[in-house]
Amino acid sequence: MAKKSKKQQQGGTPATVALTSAGVAFTVHAYDHDPSHPSYGEEAAEAMGVSPDRVFKTLVADVDGTLTVAVVPVAGSLDLKALASAVGGKRAAMADPALAERTTGYVRGGISPLGQRKRLPTVLDSSASAHGTICVSAGRRGLEVELSPADLARLTDAVLAPVGRA
Repeated sequence: MAKKSKKQQQGGTPATVALTSAGVAFTVHAYDHDPSHPSYGEEAAEAMGVSPDRVFKTLVADVDGTLTVAVVPVAGSLDLKALASAVGGKRAAMADPALAERTTGYVRGGISPLGQRKRLPTVLDSSASAHGTICVSAGRRGLEVELSPADLARLTDAVLAPVGRA
């Protein structure tokens, strides 16, 4: 088991620790997670009172044998063909949830594009650029982080591409 840093012991997650270390401006939003809610992302948007087009979900896909992260609005879905194209691949499929959890170090519904155990290629849906800030998982269910899309793209070395579908 990995040793937790002092910041993580004080309640931070690897995502918030990464943001703090990078000196990036961000806001943490906590809410009571309801395990019976059918959508983690829509639950987050409702709980925070934020438009679903500003709340982004983190999905892990397998693109030609390489795990790849897609960050898309919770109001829509991931276009797997567009994701493959964005990273120069041919085929994409959703990754096995257990493999996604092991590789990122986060649980499903709490996977953050930031502070992952293993850094994966990342694609941020280009719609993020239309907003001053967006929200993504801060690393656990019931915890979101709000930051600028430019900072998210820079910290994850993300490619911006239209990979979300309405």
